[in-house]
Amino acid sequence: MNAENAVLKITGLRAWYGKSQVLHGVDCVVGAGEIVAVLGRNGAGRSTFARAVMGWVQSTGSVRLHGQEMLGQPVHVRARAGLAYVPESRDVFPGLTVQHNLVLGHKPGQRHARWTFADMYRLFPQLALRRDTPAGVLSGGEQQMLALARALMGDPDLLIADEPTEGLAPQLVAQVADFLVVLRGRGVSVLLIEQKLPVALRIADRCLVMGHGRAVFDGAPAALPAATMAAFLSP
Repeated sequence: MNAENAVLKITGLRAWYGKSQVLHGVDCVVGAGEIVAVLGRNGAGRSTFARAVMGWVQSTGSVRLHGQEMLGQPVHVRARAGLAYVPESRDVFPGLTVQHNLVLGHKPGQRHARWTFADMYRLFPQLALRRDTPAGVLSGGEQQMLALARALMGDPDLLIADEPTEGLAPQLVAQVADFLVVLRGRGVSVLLIEQKLPVALRIADRCLVMGHGRAVFDGAPAALPAATMAAFLSP
């Protein structure tokens, strides 16, 4: 990956919760229309990495989106610049309908977006059937679909998806994975935090393996050494 043409370029990213340092200088590059899977055991710093990129935790280093420095910018500025984040908790608005949740994802003044309501309902037919249903009564899988769809309504250039298949049935896992592949085909970059190794290796263009808050491997899935798999990815 040519860093000069990167959508997202992260250099020396360090992050803390209070006095506890979690990230220790992580570098990462994500190209246009590329899926980069961030892998590692629980506690390796994967979710903290995602939150630091989005601006939810104290961090230092550099996070550049299309060459523009994001570090130090508030979350809403990063979102308007083209970053979208779907946390593991999903965070849909439970009292609002599916349709109203999607409306809230649309940026004010946004024109000529790549994604429409029709796109979301075509990609996730279950949501079309539930469009007038309050999000709070949806199943976990339906809420995950809604969270992903709502993020796309903001027309991001890069989507950060934190454990999007967590707790989903195998059929829904496959649907979410296929959805991320569709995003890649439409030119959206994806930073995927994923615990399910087979899913990540199947759809990712590159893998960033983390251990103890550091990147221990960055490359194509096929080049992932067996020793790294055993040391940092095995349960």
